[in-house]
Amino acid sequence: MSRVIRTAPLSATAFAPFGDVLEVAGAPDKLINAGLCGRYHDRARLDFADGRAGISIFDAVPRALPYTLDLLERHPDGSQCFVPMHGNDWLVTVAPDAGGAPGTPLAFIVGAGQAVNFHRGTWHGVLTPLHAPGLFAVIDRIGDGANLQEHRLEAPYRIELGGAAGP
Repeated sequence: MSRVIRTAPLSATAFAPFGDVLEVAGAPDKLINAGLCGRYHDRARLDFADGRAGISIFDAVPRALPYTLDLLERHPDGSQCFVPMHGNDWLVTVAPDAGGAPGTPLAFIVGAGQAVNFHRGTWHGVLTPLHAPGLFAVIDRIGDGANLQEHRLEAPYRIELGGAAGP
């Protein structure tokens, strides 16, 4: 069996089982600042078991496609939102839960002007920028206790550009 996954462009519909896509789509919910700024209101569901929301800055090393996916992780106590601090495409991998382990992953290319919020407990790959700089603002849970589960894949997947998501 082939362990190749082809990327798909990120869309809110395809990503909905795993989290939220933050982007400007449609008309703003309201105009603010004397009508000079459109507010797209409440676009991500931040969800924490305990603790509080915090904003950190991540600086990740860029990777290239094809990419070897050999590690997935999840955060059982809080959602995690990645907002790029650049205008480049980047790679997001997610997987459904299959009895406490990741199922078959999906891969998305996140375009300029998009961010993602992983729902609490969603299996996802590590932060994977495709270009420098790899700077991201990350909104996630700040609190006591472990909030990270990692799962190494015995048989890695090869992520390649293009086509529909899936195996």
